[in-house]
Amino acid sequence: MPIKLISWNVNGIRACMGKGCLEYFTAMEADFFCLQETKLQAGQIELDLPGYQQFWNYAVKKGYSGTAIFAKHTPQSVRYGIGLPQHDTEGRVVALEYADFWLVNVYTPNSQPELARLSYRMEWEDAFFDYLQSLNQQKPVILCGDLNVAHQEIDLKNPSSNRRNAGFTDEERAKLSRLLDAGYTDTYRYFYPDKTDAYTWWSYMMKARERNTGWRIDYFVVASALINRMVDAEIHSHVHGSDHCPIALILRP
Repeated sequence: MPIKLISWNVNGIRACMGKGCLEYFTAMEADFFCLQETKLQAGQIELDLPGYQQFWNYAVKKGYSGTAIFAKHTPQSVRYGIGLPQHDTEGRVVALEYADFWLVNVYTPNSQPELARLSYRMEWEDAFFDYLQSLNQQKPVILCGDLNVAHQEIDLKNPSSNRRNAGFTDEERAKLSRLLDAGYTDTYRYFYPDKTDAYTWWSYMMKARERNTGWRIDYFVVASALINRMVDAEIHSHVHGSDHCPIALILRP
């Protein structure tokens, strides 16, 4: 049986649960669900997901950030955060270790309007890159999540007018290029290198989703050792419940 992985920025899991995302979870029967921006604290939700183990990383700040992985398979080890106190208060990373890969779920910091947090974002990118490389020396990494960057002009509707906006700065794009140059693969572009209008996030403003004025900022990125196991990468843009849609990666066992 193929291994199915789903990643989704749910923009508040409690709100998403009220918009049908539990039905989506049930229908997909994936091996792994990786969620970003869960926006809750421990004990604020009880999810009954038979057959899944739940791994939550909460932000210190209430109602902010947060990640989770729901897994059908028991990991060999679990890591929360990247091991650096200055980067680990916002609940941005959960990593599960298995016999033949690391699964890393991340919610990358947003550079914010007027690039107020771009300098911090650059510090985070360097620290997170080092963290991924340390894991990848042990076994191949599957990275997924909201990376908060559209890598190339094909990855957003209006590249020229967004050139210096958060998520499409030269600095942010260069950090993703560095990762890909270090031996990782953007799985969606591996299968669909020229596909246009393929987005994973739409603003709530100006009927952006209806008009498909979007950005592709959610990714599965895998270490090169796993390329021969990839079957397909998918964008489930028909699924609502958040301003992001789910994405999927299918692997051979």
